[in-house]
Amino acid sequence: MSTTRMPHKLCAVLAAACGLLGSASAFAAESAVIIPPPAVDQPASASTPQKAVLAGGCFWGVQAVFQHVKGVTGAVSGYAGGQADTANYDAVSSGRSGHAEAVEITYDPAQVSYGQLLQIYFSVAHDPTQLNRQGPDSGPQYRSAVFPADDSQRKVAEAYIAQLNKAGAYSKALATTIEPLKAFYPAEGYHQDYLVRHPYSMYIMVNDVPKVENLAKTFPGRYRDQPVLVEPAG
Repeated sequence: MSTTRMPHKLCAVLAAACGLLGSASAFAAESAVIIPPPAVDQPASASTPQKAVLAGGCFWGVQAVFQHVKGVTGAVSGYAGGQADTANYDAVSSGRSGHAEAVEITYDPAQVSYGQLLQIYFSVAHDPTQLNRQGPDSGPQYRSAVFPADDSQRKVAEAYIAQLNKAGAYSKALATTIEPLKAFYPAEGYHQDYLVRHPYSMYIMVNDVPKVENLAKTFPGRYRDQPVLVEPAG
């Protein structure tokens, strides 16, 4: 990441890393939550690829998780919720753009359903009970938000959030919002495939590698070792 953009995340993760030295509770944010599958879902089909747009904190980690999910054919980091003229990292980082850091997931509905993607999203990709923050990052750009592509996706998301809240799957109610998908704007190139390109970044090691590890442990049947990349190597 360029030197003009790294400091706010670097400072946050240095504080988190110091916490790791002093308290085991710092690991709690990266613990997977075992949740039931959605009772309402879209049926499997052999239709054309579908898209899902999800926001759950820094898009580096969310992208990395879904790049390892079987049936996902693409995962792009970007921005959703605001206007085109503020769909850039500097504007979004201000917290005043209306955008959330989000990921557009392209998937094969014959292999993985929208509801199954949501189960992974709520279980291992982020903590949906956090309001306007994830890990060391805070602000509305890091909110938990689902941007349905159509009415069917909206109904599945609404039903699943209600199901999880009713079941008491978490210690408190989900903070996840369901917002209209005005448009999705891909992020700058240096944000794409960030975990793959910077696996030993302190931020990635503390905050995002555990998410991928939790995916493999919690959903072994849906995990694939080789991620699908925006910019394939070679």
